[in-house]
Amino acid sequence: MTVIYNRVALIGLGLIASSMAHAMRQFGLAGQIVGHAKSAETREIARSLFCDEVFATAAEAVKGADLVVLCVPVGVMGQIAAEIAPHLQPGATVTDVGSVKAAVVEAVGPHIPQGVHFIPGHPIAGTEHSGPRSGFATLFRNRWWLLTPLQGADPEAVARLRRLLEGMGANVDEMDVAHHDLVLAVTSHTPHLIAYTMVGVAEHMRRVSNSEVVKYSAGGFRDLTRIAASDPVMWRDVFLTNKDAVLDILGRFTEELFVLQRAIRMGDGDHLHAYFTRTRAIRRGIIEAGQDTSAPDFGRSVPAAGQGKD
Repeated sequence: MTVIYNRVALIGLGLIASSMAHAMRQFGLAGQIVGHAKSAETREIARSLFCDEVFATAAEAVKGADLVVLCVPVGVMGQIAAEIAPHLQPGATVTDVGSVKAAVVEAVGPHIPQGVHFIPGHPIAGTEHSGPRSGFATLFRNRWWLLTPLQGADPEAVARLRRLLEGMGANVDEMDVAHHDLVLAVTSHTPHLIAYTMVGVAEHMRRVSNSEVVKYSAGGFRDLTRIAASDPVMWRDVFLTNKDAVLDILGRFTEELFVLQRAIRMGDGDHLHAYFTRTRAIRRGIIEAGQDTSAPDFGRSVPAAGQGKD
């Protein structure tokens, strides 16, 4: 691959930023990779693992960068944008990795100076791990990275950013900001809220000890705990900034749940079978799209001899 950006500034140095750095380094996509984090410990780790330079302030980090990536929680993006705005290089591109787009556009957009390209983005990739040591170069391989270019966005700047993301292995698509937030409310935000809720229910069950919940966890509950292990700051901001779409989907979810409750109460096996058959097709579609594996253990390690499986 050829260098696409001469100097990339990563603001926030957690899982996504570190994975971007490793991927850009591995595929030769960036001439120089610099970063900023509030924590001195994080800065030192990033300097030793994947950054050429690391700065104590975001303003210092963005100087001379032709690509700036905001990898901080959605709730602080406006503050960061205000800090870096006077130091952005003309012609540079600013993007972000936030899971919500309307709130980011509202918070960041007003601070972007004339002559700087603002192209909001969202990689649909991640793990339950966080921090500068958690990144790896293949995180984005065959995962979707959604861009939501604003009206009047420069086509060449968008195309250049697409080349970088595709160079890291991502599938890139573009969509409207509001549509993005509604789609993600269905595919990510509400499922996370349901996972947090179910794990919370287990935590508060007084008839079952904590040790039994952990000891006898079946695959479904284990998968929910993986989701619920995600960064609490990030998810707090997601729900507060995408509340309209999430509340809309939660309302629909509640209606579906009432229908299933009635079917169970009335012993309506035909309804349950038909419902589960339809929803099963969604899982098959995800596998056929290459977004997951059909392996029985869903990628978990094979149990040691003598241990049971779900």
